Amino acid sequence: MLQVAVIKAHKNDIIKSLAKRNIDAKAMIEDAISLDEKRKTIQTQLDATLAEANSISKEIGNLYKSGKAEEANNLKEKTTQLKEDSKVLSDDLQETTGALTEILYKIPNVPNPLVPSGNSDEDNEEVFREGDIPKLYDGAQPHWELAKKYDIIDFELGTKITGAGFPVYKGKGARLQRALIAYFLDKNTAAGYTEYQLPHLVNEASGYGTGQLPDKEGQMYHVGIDDLYLIPTAEVPATNLFRDDILAEADLPVKITGYTPCFRREAGSYGAHVRGLNRLHQFDKVEILRVEHPSKSYEALEDMVNHVKGILRELKLPYRILRLCGGDLGFTSALTYDFELFSTAQDRWLEISSVSNFETFQANRLKLRFKNQEGKTELCHTLNGSSLALPRVLAGILENYQTEDGINIPEVLIPYTGFSKI
Repeated sequence: MLQVAVIKAHKNDIIKSLAKRNIDAKAMIEDAISLDEKRKTIQTQLDATLAEANSISKEIGNLYKSGKAEEANNLKEKTTQLKEDSKVLSDDLQETTGALTEILYKIPNVPNPLVPSGNSDEDNEEVFREGDIPKLYDGAQPHWELAKKYDIIDFELGTKITGAGFPVYKGKGARLQRALIAYFLDKNTAAGYTEYQLPHLVNEASGYGTGQLPDKEGQMYHVGIDDLYLIPTAEVPATNLFRDDILAEADLPVKITGYTPCFRREAGSYGAHVRGLNRLHQFDKVEILRVEHPSKSYEALEDMVNHVKGILRELKLPYRILRLCGGDLGFTSALTYDFELFSTAQDRWLEISSVSNFETFQANRLKLRFKNQEGKTELCHTLNGSSLALPRVLAGILENYQTEDGINIPEVLIPYTGFSKI
């Protein structure tokens, strides 16, 4: 959430920057400023009314002590009116503050100057590419056919139990899935991230804190009776660990990793491009998250990008990195890099990670601050990334490592799987 003070100080620049998202934010920005001015005016009136009522109450007490009961009773009528006025002002203040908050929740984060203009993923900028695309044998198959051939993932059984998008991993498929989770966590902890086991459901405040609500409410599974949400990513519970916290500057950076299942409704998703593991309603992901000093967050973003690069190099998967354009940038992000691996069997790129800097956008919602060396509080910067999302990594391994007589396992994973071939 943008800070009102920042909006006021940089109104025109913010409107211009948000145009990169193909949003005309002028009306929302002006409404926010207008509502904040109204809120401050009402607050001033309320403070004055309460101060006057308090002063008169003291005067009434003194009059009673002096035996001037009649004068005191006359002043009581005025305090009654002031109480009624303060009630009206308090209601107006609450209504205006609520309207201001509602507007602020609708304004997305301001894109970093590096974010290119564009309307969709077709306008994203490729900034890096690495790895050789393997030449497969004649008759090579996509992962959903390989899964059936080697009996390692059962999509039909998942549909029977729950519905489409909830696969069942079996035998060496389940073992490979578990191996990837352990490998990713080991890589992250070796890089200085502390592992957490996190709740898989969150309350509404947590959803608002990281920006999933109200922006992506329709994409989240909601447990109505308890008013809880299944997490779309570990980012939500991990970031909310620090909601309403004031950290010491010496505590920064905070580096967290965690494995969780993720749940997304993916409403409206259909077609050949979502077959098999390409898009699921439940999937596993290992996340990395950082809480940073504002002056060091972009250095941290680069470090996170390089960390994911290192994992893909060890897996020996061909990948590229895209800088997302304004039209494809997430609501809360100031700058995002997407990692995509190349699926040779499908002849297409598959997104496997997003690494993002949210700057103060989430921290302002969360009231996540730190106390600097001068003793003043500042908002932290938050960042997160997938390290990595498993379904498409697994799909890439199955497809790119397939041979005529089986699927080879990346060398780095063999100590985790206990086998070298499916």
